[in-house]
Amino acid sequence: MKLLTLRDLNVEDTLRFSFDGSFSHRNALERELEPFLEGLESHAGDWMPDLVKGNRQRRYSRNAVVVALKERQDRYGSTVGLHRTTFPAVSLTIDIGLALTPAKIRIWLDVQPVSFFSDQERCEEFVKAVRRWGSMYPTPYAVAHSAADRQLADFPRFGRDDETCERHGTDTVYELFWLNIFGPKLVESIGRERMLSTPAHLVEELPNGSILLVLRPSAADFASEEARVAQARAHVHLRPDLDFDTVLRTLKDRSAALAPVEPRFHPDVAPFLFRLPDEFSISERQRKIAELNAFRPLAPEEWLPAALPSDVENPERIVESYGDLSEGLVAALHTKVPSLMEETAESLTDLDFYFWRENFPERYTRELIDEHTAPALGAYLGGVLVRRLGGRWVPRKKLEESQVRVGKRVWLPFLRARRYMQSRQALLDYSLTQFFREAERHRG
Repeated sequence: MKLLTLRDLNVEDTLRFSFDGSFSHRNALERELEPFLEGLESHAGDWMPDLVKGNRQRRYSRNAVVVALKERQDRYGSTVGLHRTTFPAVSLTIDIGLALTPAKIRIWLDVQPVSFFSDQERCEEFVKAVRRWGSMYPTPYAVAHSAADRQLADFPRFGRDDETCERHGTDTVYELFWLNIFGPKLVESIGRERMLSTPAHLVEELPNGSILLVLRPSAADFASEEARVAQARAHVHLRPDLDFDTVLRTLKDRSAALAPVEPRFHPDVAPFLFRLPDEFSISERQRKIAELNAFRPLAPEEWLPAALPSDVENPERIVESYGDLSEGLVAALHTKVPSLMEETAESLTDLDFYFWRENFPERYTRELIDEHTAPALGAYLGGVLVRRLGGRWVPRKKLEESQVRVGKRVWLPFLRARRYMQSRQALLDYSLTQFFREAERHRG
């Protein structure tokens, strides 16, 4: 299994744990890290990382972690990554802030998929690890929960702007998650007795005055009806100023937003649309699939029932110039869209996806698009119709009137390309994929 990247973490939901603790930094780094690594080794079990990535990759050992941190160290601190090369996928970042007082240990952990934590015993071991870390490294606030649901909750901003969030931090219980550690300051602001009496699966006071709160036995069923009721009940217990029905309705809306939606895309654009959902955050993905299911492309209008006669003096030379335009597009984009060299229907879909992902029509100047990109794209599109559908160019002085005859119709690829390049939405409405499919349908 390849190591998780930020892009991989957006493919499927994860159990995400974020922890910002402190330590004295009186001892050697090995001694300061010992409680964390002991907790990891004792309780990670079948999600234990087996690889350390610093300046180079090493098989996991405590010494490998320390060596990697030291070789990455600068005046501010050091950061290394721990990964797992077999299922489940794991990305664990350790960030040591040595320049701060007290020194900081920041942990970001993702275990993918979140369904891996359907097993209650596995969740119990995870809680044991967190209990040890929270006891040894005081933290103002830490949580473990579905990454997608955290996004919907707007963690850690919770609807606040960046400046407010930075200034005040987590100064109240904005949300409750599957696992929570509340530092002493937050505990005292809510009330220690109130917090210890929260209706939850586990509520435990840690030696440093923090409180560990776990809502449910399993982390994976966070979106179920029962889990949402428990989440709302506990939240309102800690925040009596909140209305239970309102909190529960918000949580149920989040569950609905994450409920799987089966892709049912229009067949003419399905090859293109299937690539789009993964470009959105996990929390948005199902809503986007539903929107794309409802999308119906416009019927292509860039065609004529009969060809306009060619009005150029040397048609062969003009057609050669179209080839030059097309080659210019291939030269400019072939490293980003390698299939361009093949001039196939799949190449057109690859272009659709590339231009959409890059938001090309709105990112680049209109002069560049109108004078260079759109004409080159029209020539390439027409060339694919010629090569793959047996079409024949009918060149005209006015570029947008130039046609490709396929069967009984003639198609206007330059006109299509101009409309296509007007906006990001136009990339959907006038996709190259759909244009080819329509021409292919009328080939006979």
